[in-house]
Amino acid sequence: MPTTFKKVAAILNPTAPHMVGDGFRVHNFFPSGYKIKMDPFYLLDYNAKLEFSPSNTPRGVGVHPHRGFETVTIAYHGAVAHHDSAGNSGVIYPGDVQWMTAASGILHKEYHEESYSKKGGPFQMVQLWVNLPAKYKMTAPKYQSVTNSEMANFELPNQKGKIEVIAGDYQGVKGSASTFTEIELYNLRLKAGAKANLETPAHFNTALLIIEGSITVNGTEKATTNQMVHFAHEGNAITIEASEDAVVLYLSGDPINEPIAQYGPFLMNKPEELQQAIEDYNTGKFGYLEE
Repeated sequence: MPTTFKKVAAILNPTAPHMVGDGFRVHNFFPSGYKIKMDPFYLLDYNAKLEFSPSNTPRGVGVHPHRGFETVTIAYHGAVAHHDSAGNSGVIYPGDVQWMTAASGILHKEYHEESYSKKGGPFQMVQLWVNLPAKYKMTAPKYQSVTNSEMANFELPNQKGKIEVIAGDYQGVKGSASTFTEIELYNLRLKAGAKANLETPAHFNTALLIIEGSITVNGTEKATTNQMVHFAHEGNAITIEASEDAVVLYLSGDPINEPIAQYGPFLMNKPEELQQAIEDYNTGKFGYLEE
């Protein structure tokens, strides 16, 4: 297959922020912020870097249900503690990833970790909702906790940075997380002047989110902190050059191409499945989790 640049469809600015609970001030890039095709990724909320003042009461989001998809939380600054109705709990620190497969249903809550909350400081996170194919929507919930220290890495030549492979495969380096569909999810941590080359099939839905710094894409398109680069379904290669030290989240995935029915924290295929999810939640089938 000949290599051609994957065409940039748009450079997207962050949308107006809104609060999720009292602990997450997010810009939604999709599906409500921009009507872009990113299947199997359904939602991307980005908590751009923000200083939180010290608080003795941790800010966050109280108990809420999920069914039919996965939440992927990527930490850049700050720390988040989480608990669920299956008895799982933990903390994600800068560089860590929490991959929660809600699937058949779970109750969940997430808050600023206690010691971080008491001292305050910069906070920056991404949360993705990754859709599940119909045949996997009612599988058992599970967690994958990927700490930064154990994350798979590809070192760039001449100490110009590294590519953290969260999921997928980058030049033989396999990502730490297992997925239900073909997904490439990387953090590119680039020194000024570093270049990185990416390849992905033309039909994959693909985007870059610039977490820090500024970059040039495919030699011509420039993007800077908090912008998203969305790609068209043309071409299969992407080059990134860091104009300054940069951190870039790369996401690319094979679309599931199934009907979507969504209501609040439920992501199913048919309206009647949403009704069943609501009924199951109201009758306690998602378990119990103390506020």
